[in-house]
Amino acid sequence: MIESILSEGLIYSIMVLGVFITFRLLNFADMTVDGSFPLGACILAACLVNGINPATGLFLAFGGGVVSGLVTALIHTKLKIPGLLAGILTMTMLGSINLRIMGNRSNISYLKTDTLFTDITKTISGPLPEEWTLVVFLFISVLIIKTVLDIFFHTDFGLTLGAQGSNEQMIISQGMNPEIIKATGIALANGLSAFSGAYASMYLGYADTGMGTGVVVSGLASLMLGEFVIRSNKISFLTLRVIIGSIIYRGIMYFGRIYGHYINLTANDLKLITGILIILCLVVSGYGDKFINKIRNLKTETLKKGKGVNP
Repeated sequence: MIESILSEGLIYSIMVLGVFITFRLLNFADMTVDGSFPLGACILAACLVNGINPATGLFLAFGGGVVSGLVTALIHTKLKIPGLLAGILTMTMLGSINLRIMGNRSNISYLKTDTLFTDITKTISGPLPEEWTLVVFLFISVLIIKTVLDIFFHTDFGLTLGAQGSNEQMIISQGMNPEIIKATGIALANGLSAFSGAYASMYLGYADTGMGTGVVVSGLASLMLGEFVIRSNKISFLTLRVIIGSIIYRGIMYFGRIYGHYINLTANDLKLITGILIILCLVVSGYGDKFINKIRNLKTETLKKGKGVNP
């Protein structure tokens, strides 16, 4: 049970990191994720079926996600189409592209095909069971991705990308092109989403063109859950809480599937639970921010009175 929650949480946390870049850093409502997530799975499936190395398939999956993100960015910046609509258009087009990549099949099973996950569990023998061996591998993979992102966001370009969503005018005043920065962020985010989709397909044992439905919503729920656990403006903590939020969300969904029958919940109700979670996160977050602001104002007034300053 725990290993399943950790495995799913770590796999989908890569996608949530992409959602974090677009929704939090760029302030861009990108719906492309619902299409780029299965795109990564479809590209990997096509590679495995044709005898291409899984590592190469993962690289191509990431590249496919980057291209899909660039398409959304170009539709938004060059054609002046609103960001939300641009993402929906790309997501819709990816539905047909994913079918083409899979040879006009909606589903490909890995039942008779070795994947990176099966190779790892077969070759690495030790005291740990296969499930926990996979958890360790996923933990190392996510840690590497997190570390690379943390280093990137400490560079000049990464800091500029982080400021893009909150103060675009400042970026322009520094002589930088906000369209290029936005396109880079959207491309990176969808590359991570496609990579996560490829990982998810290996974990599930199949690739399906419909496996991305509602992914962006679950990513938002994971993102908001993580924000309750850790409140910080440091990038290392921001990426950490994304991973923690993803694991918490997958844990909630797991217990919903296992114990939901006690309150007459079925698998069909999971999207309802996700929607309610997001609404609760938004409401509680709003009240929490107001409470924190009141505490800060009280501290400020107390300090002023203590120094003999008339507030």
